[in-house]
Amino acid sequence: MRAVAFTAFGTAPAIHDLELPAPGDGEVRVRVHAASLNGFDFAVANGYLQGMMEHRFPVVLGKDFAGTVDALGAGVTGYEVGDRVFGVVTKAFLGDGSLAEFVTVPVTTGLAKLPEAVTFTDGGALGLAGSAAVDAVTAAALQPGERVLVSGATGGVGTLVVQLATKAGATVIATAHTDDEKALVTELGATETADHTEDLAAQVKDADVVFHLAGDPAALLGLLRPGGRFVSTLVGSPDQLPAGDYTVLPVFANASQETLNTLAAQDTRLVVERVYPLDEALDAIAHFSGGTKGKIVITVA
Repeated sequence: MRAVAFTAFGTAPAIHDLELPAPGDGEVRVRVHAASLNGFDFAVANGYLQGMMEHRFPVVLGKDFAGTVDALGAGVTGYEVGDRVFGVVTKAFLGDGSLAEFVTVPVTTGLAKLPEAVTFTDGGALGLAGSAAVDAVTAAALQPGERVLVSGATGGVGTLVVQLATKAGATVIATAHTDDEKALVTELGATETADHTEDLAAQVKDADVVFHLAGDPAALLGLLRPGGRFVSTLVGSPDQLPAGDYTVLPVFANASQETLNTLAAQDTRLVVERVYPLDEALDAIAHFSGGTKGKIVITVA
């Protein structure tokens, strides 16, 4: 099968011909129709996780996927060959990724059925960013009328957080710089925008909640009201930030079947900036590294 992989630390990702993987006990093999890029993939490709996670070379990049079940491992129930599925590769090691024609995944986590109404392109972009967005908004416990700032509002997670926070009744201030970015977040529900290339403290004061999806956390903390909540997908522990009159809520995306089912049923707009074929995956990675509005999707089948 064709896959985007790197064969050793210090080598660049390339398209390789690899052996077709066989599903293990409790796994299904998915014929991938679409996958998408995340910051995690960029970190893996650049060797940032060396020594932090086991690497089984060749390491295939990719977490998100959508496709059809192609084969069943021993003991699998609840899925049949031909089922439309989507999710996130959640294995404890790096090696089996979704930027490939096939990927094997366990059925216990990171996998759910994809409704017919959701395209493979959208499903392939939904898993990781969507799980992070749902978990972030859940952690915030938003109350109607609260003022929230979404820092990183134009990214894959941010575009979903803007919509979910708006649906929860919050007044959303979204970071945006260009006219296109401002128009996008306004269409998604933001009431106000704040230019993250300028002084945010002059634009935002006394927010009830800050969603830290991008940017300098120290600067963003100063935008909270006393007793406010700081929800971060980038901070691993409250101890990483100075103590103050606020609550720090780190978020680690959990692509559980429950969360994935919630995502599939959400009436939210998934923003896809561009779709690349697998043969142009390296161009897609270069595009992603320069910043995007929403998601970059790679189609496989």
